[in-house]
Amino acid sequence: MRGARPSVLVVDGPSLGALGRRDPALYGTATYRELTASVKAWADDLGMDVESIQSDSEGGIVSAVWAASGRLDALVINPGGYAHGSMAIHDAMEGFDGPVIEVHLSQVMAREPERRILVTARAADVLICGAGTAGYRLALELVPGMMKA
Repeated sequence: MRGARPSVLVVDGPSLGALGRRDPALYGTATYRELTASVKAWADDLGMDVESIQSDSEGGIVSAVWAASGRLDALVINPGGYAHGSMAIHDAMEGFDGPVIEVHLSQVMAREPERRILVTARAADVLICGAGTAGYRLALELVPGMMKA
């Protein structure tokens, strides 16, 4: 642990900023602002510090992950559509110095065949799919035990 409390970077990829507007039947009605408020509250409840970023840019995600490695304890990432083909994000996740948990709101394995390919998940220690926004809470709950491993 780098500080008194575990520190986590939560990264959300493309179109996550449009939560609540983009296909609510699939992704839910919570807005991105509501999601980040929930993540902060959950982290506080669990005794963690959290930083959140959302980027529609592959390079922005890669830069954020590399900048957090060695500075923060864990990474929770929803790479969005980049999960299906970004080796750059995969490589940044693989290089992160700490536990990496990939989260997807929808059950990607029950969706279109092209969405079942998760290039980035190969660099994750844990993959959570289909739990909606609660997947972020599950990810945060896993962090302390993964840091001890």
